[in-house]
Amino acid sequence: MISRNKGILSLEFLVPNLGLLFAILFVELCYSTVVRPRAEELMISRKLQAAQGSMSTKNMHERSVYLIIKDQEPEAEVIFCLWGMIVLGYKLVQVSRERALFKHHFIRAQPGERIIPDDAFDRYKELKTAIEREPRWRERLLPECLLAALHRFHATNSVQDAANAVRERAELAADQLDSSLSLVRYIAWAIPAIGFIGTVRGIGDALSFAEQAIHGDISAVTSWLGLAFNSTFVGLLLCIFLMYALHLVQSRQEAFIIETQTYCRDNLIDLMRVPQREETSGIFS
Repeated sequence: MISRNKGILSLEFLVPNLGLLFAILFVELCYSTVVRPRAEELMISRKLQAAQGSMSTKNMHERSVYLIIKDQEPEAEVIFCLWGMIVLGYKLVQVSRERALFKHHFIRAQPGERIIPDDAFDRYKELKTAIEREPRWRERLLPECLLAALHRFHATNSVQDAANAVRERAELAADQLDSSLSLVRYIAWAIPAIGFIGTVRGIGDALSFAEQAIHGDISAVTSWLGLAFNSTFVGLLLCIFLMYALHLVQSRQEAFIIETQTYCRDNLIDLMRVPQREETSGIFS
């Protein structure tokens, strides 16, 4: 299911790295053209209104999103969140491509037809040839499970061993899918961590202006405290959103693993029979 090519030209390497580059460039472009200019306009407008004494109570309590996310730490949090969403989007596309194979009948059998060990190897070679001819079937979980079941059934003459081969491949794929989400889990941890860094930096810089606040000028203190609280607020909000998206993708992956095993059972395992054992059981019954 997951590409075995782990080089720098594989999608497993390119998507996260190019996704990070795209997130940095896109967010920085948005900040330089929209967020920071708009935040500066709002701050100048507030200062003018405060100087003229025309700022209403409603305007004083309004918090523009541009003022909340204008600093470096919230920008980094937005970049990380977009990066994580790009990776999750790629994982979702992977699962969707795998699920599309459920519409195809890899094992063609007539009604009432059964697969015996002597026929399993011929079907194995036929399916393997078809997969080699069709690039979009290569390195996919469903064809690999079917091939593993047919090969095990031919080698052991056991339906149970064939079912175990499907389960083993499915469990291995489930572990691979789970480990592939480790980067997103790191991003989900890093986002609030960046927020806490902004909180510490904001509080530390605010304390450096404590003497001015004692003398009545609290503008610098309030500005740095705004950074402190906004960083944590944005980080926690984005983390909640990203973790929900991670939950949806992980649920889709788990459902895909179950559907793969169900497909193999209904379309292959249930068709397998061992004539010798059936005849033996009939003699001793």
